[in-house]
This record gives sequence, structure tokens and C-alpha cells, in this order.
Amino acid sequence: MSQKSLTEISTPVRHFAIQLSATRRGARLARLLAERQLDEWGEAYDAAGQVVAELASNAVLHGRVPGRDFRLALRLHADRTLRIEVTDARGDRIPRLPEPAADDAETGRGLRIVAAYAQRWGVVEATAHGKTVWAELVLAGRDLPGLAD
Repeated sequence: MSQKSLTEISTPVRHFAIQLSATRRGARLARLLAERQLDEWGEAYDAAGQVVAELASNAVLHGRVPGRDFRLALRLHADRTLRIEVTDARGDRIPRLPEPAADDAETGRGLRIVAAYAQRWGVVEATAHGKTVWAELVLAGRDLPGLAD
């Protein structure tokens, strides 16, 4: 495999990132901006919007440090993989898939929703004692402009 091929595989074709306040309003805005960006790229956004909503909500509820924001990043790769990343300030609070929530529980379903939509998801350490929770979704197949072999 040539060096150019390796670069094409790992380099996103489209990229979007924004810093948002770690508030409920910031979490809602994350979903709206992600949906708008994906729509602008000509992509369906229902599943991705749901994943962004859950990850942003978790960042605000469980990853908030007063005075620090969270970051949303979207990376669409040539192989149709969309990587969603939400970075917050609480690297000491690592999310884990919980036991199934009771039917009347009001919380505890967010990561199960992420796991249902995403092909894979995980957590990595971020700068300044933070963490990045990421999820990857494979979007419906069609060639991205300028990437045909």
C-alpha cells in the first residue's frame, strides 16, 4: 500500500469542530449544529443527531467543570465512516455501559442508545485532564465528491 493510500484512509474528507458551553443549552446546540452540518454535507443526520445529543448531554451532566466548555467534532472519512467526538473536562469520570435501566428510570439509557446506533464507541484521554468520548457510524453508501478511484 502506498503512503498516499494510508493518508487518504486516515485523513477526514470533511471536518467540523466547535467549542460549546457546558450547559443544557450548549448540549441542545451541539445536536442542532451537527444536524445542520451533516445536512449541508448532503448526509442523513437522524442517527448521528441522536448520538451527538446523548454524548453532549453526558458531557454536560457528568463531565462538567465550572467555567470549562466542551468540544464537538465531526469527521467524515472517505470510507463513509462518521466519527463523532465530544471532549469534556472530567477525565476522572469514565463512562461505562450501565446495567439495563428500569422501565420507569429517567436516566441510564444514553450510552445504550449510542451503542445501538454506532458501529463502535470508546473513550480516550484528552488534554488538561479531560476525556473524549467518540462514536463511529457508517453512513449510507455513496461516493463523496472527488474521491472516485
